Amino acid sequence: MTTRRQLLAALPLLALVRPAAATPAEMTAAIAAYTNNASIQRGRVQIDIAQLIDNGNAVPITVRVDSPMTGQAHVTDIAIFNEKNPLPDVVRFKLTPLAGKPEISTRIRLATSQTLTALARTSDGQWWQQTVDVIVALAACVEGEPI
Repeated sequence: MTTRRQLLAALPLLALVRPAAATPAEMTAAIAAYTNNASIQRGRVQIDIAQLIDNGNAVPITVRVDSPMTGQAHVTDIAIFNEKNPLPDVVRFKLTPLAGKPEISTRIRLATSQTLTALARTSDGQWWQQTVDVIVALAACVEGEPI
């Protein structure tokens, strides 16, 4: 049985425990695993997200890709990665030409100020990416603790 005295003695140790956070290297590794180490080009992907975010709990983000979305040429995958949340692989979407337009919108949680990367794969197997830096005033995943 744990006594009150043991709990009070353990409190200083809790101050040393920090939530897990990915690193830029882990994000790079996650992207490489997702794309199977394919060559990734810049361009064709647009990220619509506020540059200054008051609260990281539910941040709206839209990713658009320049593609005609025909049967022969369309976007097949869109994914979002970040470098400082507990898991760098935020979300993945599968698309078909029936999607109509190569665009996704969602809300994500952001642990702190960081870089986001959006990737898109086209039906011809090419990978495209865009990155954006965001500043988060109030972190979501660690509520008030700086990382």
